Amino acid sequence: MSQSFDTSRSLTALEQDNTIIAVIEMSKAKWLVAALVPGLKRQPLKKIGADAPALLKLLQRWRDEAGRAGHTVKRIAVAYEAAGDGFWLARWLRAHGIEAYAIHPSSVAVSREHRRAKTDRLDTELLMRAFLGWLRGEKRHCSMAPIPTLEEEDARRPNRERETLVGEQTRIINHIKAILARFGVRSFRLSLRQAADRLETIRTAEGTPLPDNTRAELYRFLERLSLVREQIRTIEQERLRRLAAAPAAANGPHAMVRLLARIIGIGVETADMLVHEMLSRQLRDRRAVARYAGLTGSPDESGKRRREKGLARAGNARVRRGMIQLAWRFLSFQKDSDLAQWFQARTTDGRKTTRKTMIVALARKLLIALWRFVTAGEVPQGANLRAA
Repeated sequence: MSQSFDTSRSLTALEQDNTIIAVIEMSKAKWLVAALVPGLKRQPLKKIGADAPALLKLLQRWRDEAGRAGHTVKRIAVAYEAAGDGFWLARWLRAHGIEAYAIHPSSVAVSREHRRAKTDRLDTELLMRAFLGWLRGEKRHCSMAPIPTLEEEDARRPNRERETLVGEQTRIINHIKAILARFGVRSFRLSLRQAADRLETIRTAEGTPLPDNTRAELYRFLERLSLVREQIRTIEQERLRRLAAAPAAANGPHAMVRLLARIIGIGVETADMLVHEMLSRQLRDRRAVARYAGLTGSPDESGKRRREKGLARAGNARVRRGMIQLAWRFLSFQKDSDLAQWFQARTTDGRKTTRKTMIVALARKLLIALWRFVTAGEVPQGANLRAA
């Protein structure tokens, strides 16, 4: 990421007498804005439409009120929960000279009552309490999500779109197979280019042609499947074109993708996903790498009780799924590597449960090794590389 800062606390001293602190509880139609304004005894709480210029106008009005109360505002800090609205508002506010932050929702402490009251007003109080602690530099009040640039957000779209299209392709294929199975047809090959032309020759288990409505439905499904496959090919070809057009000696995401793809067993698709979803970020250390992917444990310790609740799963699900799949593939393509031998030595009992548990540990170790490879140039021990 382009921003490098401590997500767990603010490194800028807070001078509350000249700082407006605001939090926003956002919805699709309305925003509830709460603030601490220097010189005002009341804590303003204002509901506005989901409109950025209206928010800017409101903050300016509070700045003027603070000035009339004898306080010159030098800093305005605004925070909201990172959610479906993304980071566009933070980028827009920063472009207008306002500090803007996106709070990780899971890092905000909430009441553990079984039926706790929940309103937008109470949510703004929780956000304000967490944001104030963060601004004072106190750790563990909340954590902030780094704000990606517009280019960084755009770079993730091809991989995410391809993932969606591959899922759509699988759903269409499964639907076609299910329709054919109802008529006793199990040998039809959807991978053939002339699959649509062969529908006329298909015979049911009774030896009769497919009914007209069923055949028409299958034609439409095959047309949809052809379109999805064409879109997947377009995305893949465009990615290869961008990689080929990027300068060979340049640093940045394209160089990382080419470097990762040199490891036998890692293709361009996996390398592109890892780089744009994670490895291009400024991660602090190996613990932050594993934690971002949700590949760390969730210990449960109280008194004499000591147990592990499994993976935290609080990180990037795409990276976590991709790394577990890559770990299995790594065992096939890099059998002589130190990581593969480490896995084999710990799964000698042959039990499926042991292998299932240890593959997650291998995925975590492999992810850290890849992070070191693209950031420090440390080749994973024993790994085979393709020629440059």
